[in-house]
Amino acid sequence: MAMWELIGAGAFGFVLGWNLYFVNRYRTGEIGLSDLAALLGAVGGGAVLALFPAGSRLFGAYGVGLAAGFFAYLVVLLIMVARSDDFGVEWFLDGRRRKPADEEHIPAETRASGAPMSREDTRLPS
Repeated sequence: MAMWELIGAGAFGFVLGWNLYFVNRYRTGEIGLSDLAALLGAVGGGAVLALFPAGSRLFGAYGVGLAAGFFAYLVVLLIMVARSDDFGVEWFLDGRRRKPADEEHIPAETRASGAPMSREDTRLPS
């Protein structure tokens, strides 16, 4: 089996894992059974098993890539929050952040970021 096939399977899994974390992080609704179905579809869906047969080295590379992409998103987020002066670890819990300075503004058309565990009464007033 060519090394490029293993790298390709791992890269495919990495992209799906990164996207899976992103989608779950910025959800707007409640967590439901369909979320579990989406996760199972990404991990062991029919198309994935057709591309990378279960028990093969390709499926192993895909699984490693999926996990690496999922956790790489979290690591990149942790690094960016740690380096920021406007965000702290509380941002992961309920979306807390410092208000922009007087000379800064957030355009109205900017999509608001979400935090999965946020509640309306814990957000900073606008």
